[in-house]
Amino acid sequence: MMKPSAQFNPPLSPAPKASRKALVRKQLGRERTDAYAWMQYIPASGTRTLDGLPPDLRAHLQAEMRYAAHVLAPQQADARWFLDRLSDRPPAAAAPPAAAATAGGWRYRCDRPAGGSHRRFSRVDSQGRAQPLLDEAERARGHAYYRATDHQPSPDDRYFIWAEDIIGNDRHRLCLLDIATDRIRTLVESDAYGYGGFVFSPSSRFLFWIWRDTHNRPTRLYRTGTADGDTVLLYEESDPAIFMQVARSAAGGFILLTLAGPDTGEVRLIAADAETAPPRVVRPRVRGIRYDIDEWNGRLLMVTNADGAFDRKLLCLDPQTCAVQAELVPHRPGTPIIAVHPFAAALVRLERHGTLHRLVVMRPDGQETVIAFDDPAYSLALAPAQPYAARQIRVTHQTPAAPIRWLDIDLASGHCHETGRAAPGRFDPARYRLERLHAIAPDGAQIPLTVLSRKDTPADTPLPVLLTGYGAYGIANEPLFSWPAAVLVDAGFRYAIAHVRGGSEKGWRWYQDGCREKKCNSMADFIACARHLLDIGYAAPGRIVAHGVSAGGLLVCAAMNQAPELWAGVIAQVPFVDMLNTLSDADHPLVPLLRPDWGDPLADPQAYDSIAAISPYENVKPAAYPPLLCTAGLKDDRVPYWEPAKLIANIRHRTSGKQPAILLLNPDSGHQESDDQDQVFASTALLWAFACRCAAVSVG
Repeated sequence: MMKPSAQFNPPLSPAPKASRKALVRKQLGRERTDAYAWMQYIPASGTRTLDGLPPDLRAHLQAEMRYAAHVLAPQQADARWFLDRLSDRPPAAAAPPAAAATAGGWRYRCDRPAGGSHRRFSRVDSQGRAQPLLDEAERARGHAYYRATDHQPSPDDRYFIWAEDIIGNDRHRLCLLDIATDRIRTLVESDAYGYGGFVFSPSSRFLFWIWRDTHNRPTRLYRTGTADGDTVLLYEESDPAIFMQVARSAAGGFILLTLAGPDTGEVRLIAADAETAPPRVVRPRVRGIRYDIDEWNGRLLMVTNADGAFDRKLLCLDPQTCAVQAELVPHRPGTPIIAVHPFAAALVRLERHGTLHRLVVMRPDGQETVIAFDDPAYSLALAPAQPYAARQIRVTHQTPAAPIRWLDIDLASGHCHETGRAAPGRFDPARYRLERLHAIAPDGAQIPLTVLSRKDTPADTPLPVLLTGYGAYGIANEPLFSWPAAVLVDAGFRYAIAHVRGGSEKGWRWYQDGCREKKCNSMADFIACARHLLDIGYAAPGRIVAHGVSAGGLLVCAAMNQAPELWAGVIAQVPFVDMLNTLSDADHPLVPLLRPDWGDPLADPQAYDSIAAISPYENVKPAAYPPLLCTAGLKDDRVPYWEPAKLIANIRHRTSGKQPAILLLNPDSGHQESDDQDQVFASTALLWAFACRCAAVSVG
């Protein structure tokens, strides 16, 4: 299917040459020069737009956009090839109706219509009659950017609410549908937090929601009447290192306000029979102690790392005094508890065993049923918002070689059966080979490596490889099904996921071994995975393309600095690459929160030195750099556009090679793309075409 093609070779039009304006930064007795600091622009108010930028910056970014279009133009045939195949995706089967109905007899569902690029939400009554709730295509009409999240019905089934971002800056408005009247009104006009940031009260009379401050940090909890819109401030957090989320307990007995950072936690409760009362503290926050709270059959549940339980244990608390009554699940090093999901009939916990997910159904008498699978790599998840009274629950199972399938579990017996699967028919999982390999890092650590390839290609045939990784914040890079990855594999690549340290694939210590002064382990692991694929003959020499998103962009760009000769190309989407300067900015929305992950270069010389040693922007060196493509969103507040823009400029200034460094700037997006599947596929098609060009092959 692939055919030889030239890599990026001259003649190319000259790349934009950014002005170098030396800014000397002095910090903790150290000094550095930032030649491209002038690219940073934060408007006094509102969001960034191209027209609102200073003239010299606007001219430079527009030149970058023209250059990207010019350099990527020869890949358009390959991009069209990928887009045709991505768009001709297998029909996305709608999830079966929920395994259990709400107290009102409704089952809620979401689907994407054939050929559609946005989701639809609806509900089905006990007679099987469907009632539409929300068509996101209608809401998105007329907006250059649209992303909605956290859709949820009220406990009494009267309302349906969701968060909308129509700008790209992660500052949401909350939209409330009164199902009885079919009227949508904006309950919160702006500045709401949309990711775990709002929930109905147990009575449905109120919405509890979280507000973002001028630094885009979630800092206040409000209560708003669903009928009258009256709003009351309930709590304000003064510590910028604390993140906030709000939820309703599984049994509906409490509103849970969780205040947490990477190394601390605190939960405050509002009881269902006192919805207007102030939140009360379960345990005051203590540095180093993290905990989460839920409710099960009249008692509180606490999942915590207290007393050295670094992979967490499960405790039972008295709901009035919050005193510990029992230890339900002890700490088991190497078997971390990821989440607990209480139901009246059983307590379901998701945990990791041997790096892979498993579910454990614990009944009130203490008897347990373990549900696991024999795939080399897979991911399990519980469907959201399932009724507490359910006797049968819905879970999803997927692998990189097989799309989501829905499984129903009987909580009394633990019996599990499949009730539906996505993409039947044209997509055949039997055509793919899925493997879990292990690379050896320089310090001897075994790094899990998930590899997807075609079965009709002999395993010992070297192929181009797209190697992706993340490795930060304790977020596991789960082996999920990806239709774009499958299309890339069909084009003749191997697709590999490097589960490097800094994630949580092996538990809390795996995360800690990729933090702060040990962050260098993440890059060493990623490089080890690439070399292992070469050593075993899976990767063709000179044809490994590195790929990472956000903190994964830091991973791949730091690995590029350390071993530029190893990569055929690097794709870094919204990459966190100016980390020393960003982590030295106390006003950045996320910096105070994430200091336990990276260290504080404003106060700790050791942290400064360890960050300075790996920061991609700071460590560009005279070397022949591979082709580099960085994406950026002009309205991104998490990883602003100037981070990749500065890296690109510095590489062009210092490289001894002639390969392009490209900034692909989207003036309408933020950290995430608009939730329009057609746009997402078009963007992905261009990235895959770039990967083909880097690997010197063509598909178009």
